[in-house]
Amino acid sequence: MAPTDHATRSLAGGRLAVAAVVFFAITAAAPMTVVCTIVPALYARDDLPPPALAFVAVAAPLLLFSLGYGAMMRRAPNAGALYAVVARGLGRPLGAGAAWLALLSYQCVQLGLYAVTGAAAAPLLSAWLHLTVPWWQVAAVCWLVVAICGPLRVAAVAAVVALIAIAEMAVITGFALADVLEPADGRIAVGAAWPTATSLDRAGLGLLLVIAILSFTGFETTAAYSEEAMRPRRSIGRAAPVTVLLLMLIFVVGSWTTAVAAGAGQVGDLAAAYRSDLLFQLAGARLAPWAVTLGRVLLLTGLVAALIALHQTIARYLYAAGRERLLPVVMARTARRTGAPRVASITQSLFAAAVLGAYVSVGAMPDARLAVVGGLGILVLLCLAALATLLFLNRSPDDETIWRRFVAPALATISLGVFGWLAYRNLPILLGTDLPRWTLPAAMGATLTLGVVQGLLLRLVRRITYAGIGVGGAAVVTRTTAPEQRAPGAHRPERVDRG
Repeated sequence: MAPTDHATRSLAGGRLAVAAVVFFAITAAAPMTVVCTIVPALYARDDLPPPALAFVAVAAPLLLFSLGYGAMMRRAPNAGALYAVVARGLGRPLGAGAAWLALLSYQCVQLGLYAVTGAAAAPLLSAWLHLTVPWWQVAAVCWLVVAICGPLRVAAVAAVVALIAIAEMAVITGFALADVLEPADGRIAVGAAWPTATSLDRAGLGLLLVIAILSFTGFETTAAYSEEAMRPRRSIGRAAPVTVLLLMLIFVVGSWTTAVAAGAGQVGDLAAAYRSDLLFQLAGARLAPWAVTLGRVLLLTGLVAALIALHQTIARYLYAAGRERLLPVVMARTARRTGAPRVASITQSLFAAAVLGAYVSVGAMPDARLAVVGGLGILVLLCLAALATLLFLNRSPDDETIWRRFVAPALATISLGVFGWLAYRNLPILLGTDLPRWTLPAAMGATLTLGVVQGLLLRLVRRITYAGIGVGGAAVVTRTTAPEQRAPGAHRPERVDRG
């Protein structure tokens, strides 16, 4: 490969500190959206225990997963993230299938967020401009912002995303403090959001755990930036668990203080009445109107930032797949000045525009449940990646401890497998549809199968390309040559016969 080709097929290394990677991942998880929409929906159901402890329960296996995940990225940083881990642990054909499932899953999450963004913008535009704006106009503005940010320097995008993430966390903290300082009935009910022994027996406990783990979707995107991190072999091992802990803290505090402000006996009724507006109704009774308006604005900007972060993740998956020839190699072209995956980013922007345009042309809008579908696909990938980590690290243990290479990955694999089974059992409720339960697993299986077939075909017809799957297309075949014969006494020039 010529030097110029290498320069236009490499991401900009050494640009992101651990904090920047963490902010990218937190933003992709859209924490304020979870606190504003998912937490009230959980409280509104009579068959579910309070959610706070569920976020703690699912964070534990994700932390265990992060240990092995970081070890895999330390061995070989790869923008392909989850699919690269699957390829190294479970074989290149399944890795190719995981690449396609990852792309499909993140696309679904992004489309679902476009729908949620339109809903979040409606009250603001109605209050400020007295206008009822169609969802697609809001989506078009968001798409334009995302498309502009896509090819920029990753450090510049990280700064924007970090600013929004910090503002989100500040608002959630401010609302939480206001709720605690003015609790319902004048006293803080410490156990208001914690389940009792009887509530743990409810049939909805499995559903609650599945929704809780889907709320963490996005933490795994840390590995997509491993090649651009300042310390590629160490950053992801730190960024992933930090992201999980911060998200857990945000979700636990947000859910608990909501119950404190509403009252343990009334939070269910209020959540059913106000739904996604519950957080702002509680804040409005305690804070100035401008603070509530600021919260609504940051809910909207947080969704836009989540779209930006997901776009960046998808672009890096496209880049990695192009570099490994799972997609056209042009996807691996990067901008000379910024090192951003320019072609992949533009391709993703055009694809999103085409899908959104298709919805508009038939008079429909993306369903927010697409985000749930995408989250379930990522849960499947986490299960595969956990098993791949367990197998790979024990085949090539190097200096990994028994805890990092066996105990943690094994516990993560079992736990994530249980969550996957619970998700399958609760699919009709999660998706709100009467379709047969096997429909979504069959679609995911078909996607994986198509990728596996592609991998097997590459093994038959392009063995060198096949060998590069999961390792950044870096498999190199060299021709061995005999060493050049040295003249007698060449190591002692004074002894060479010069004739």
